Amino acid sequence: MNNVYILQSLKNGRYYIGCTSDLKSRLVKHNKGHVLSTRPYRPWRLVYQERYNTLSAARKRENQIKSWHKRAAIEKLIRGPDHG
Repeated sequence: MNNVYILQSLKNGRYYIGCTSDLKSRLVKHNKGHVLSTRPYRPWRLVYQERYNTLSAARKRENQIKSWHKRAAIEKLIRGPDHG
């Protein structure tokens, strides 16, 4: 399974959107500082994920979420449809 995921920095609240086939391992890499773009904002916690059968479908969704550019849109996705 391929996952689109959203992490939130416990340091400053920043969000990171990514895609991986091994979410558990990827989260460990983010928190150990192995990902340069997220290293300064550690630690991270997983706040959202979606699963896809193909990597191409997951990447398409990742890019869609990243294109929003608005924190409010990302937070609405995290909260879910029942929370407006």
